[in-house]
Amino acid sequence: MDESPGMRSGCVTLVGAGPGDPELLTVKAARALGAARLVLYDHLVSPAVLDLLPPDAERIYVGKESSRHTLPQASIIELMVRLARSGRALVRLKGGDGYIFGRGGEEAQALAEAGIPFQVIPGLTAAQGASASTGIPLTHRDHACALVLATGHLRDGQGLDMDWAMLARPRQTIVLYMGVNNLPEICRQLMAHGLAGQTPAALVEKATLPQERCITGTLAELPALALRHQVRPPALIMIGGVVTLRSQLHPASITEPAPAQAIHAVA
Repeated sequence: MDESPGMRSGCVTLVGAGPGDPELLTVKAARALGAARLVLYDHLVSPAVLDLLPPDAERIYVGKESSRHTLPQASIIELMVRLARSGRALVRLKGGDGYIFGRGGEEAQALAEAGIPFQVIPGLTAAQGASASTGIPLTHRDHACALVLATGHLRDGQGLDMDWAMLARPRQTIVLYMGVNNLPEICRQLMAHGLAGQTPAALVEKATLPQERCITGTLAELPALALRHQVRPPALIMIGGVVTLRSQLHPASITEPAPAQAIHAVA
């Protein structure tokens, strides 16, 4: 049987698995998973997405959790290159979108430098999934004319080197990935740089999955809310006026209209 273009020998397919709900995969991603024979997958790939792989596909877990890495990033890249050079087609499966805080750019760069053919299949990023499932639009003419996606994660033990003045600008939505463990410092810095403590904010844990939780409050309240509700990664921090729309737009708050009353003609 001929191999599909993405599954040819020695080719790597970088697939974004989306935020967790398998129904949010792209058609192209689902096809790649259905044809996969060898898969390197991350911690944030949900079991429901992995269930779409053929039962006999070889699976190699290379996940990274906060302060706990199965393999360092350099070792993941080395393994990927070595497998591809051996002539094997493989799928590199990442949660969300690999090019949005997923280090997919680094992996694609390494493949290009090694002369290994690859293709990239984008995935729905966690911010988009959380937006739809919680009823918090990322942009809205009355609340936000800009959207900022940023990471609140420490890099190599360094501090949070972020453009706080840019993040604290009014009339924008901020979505921070990997920031729960640094939430008190994030909120302190944003308020110190001019963002009002009363700015609406939310924490979204396990977006799009059955265990999803969305906790809303203000920027000043957010660290205490995270402690009270024991919020754990993976979770997004969403800040901005759009958070106020959740009470109206959350799917659970939307009901079917009542049946129209029959209109009887009066003789």
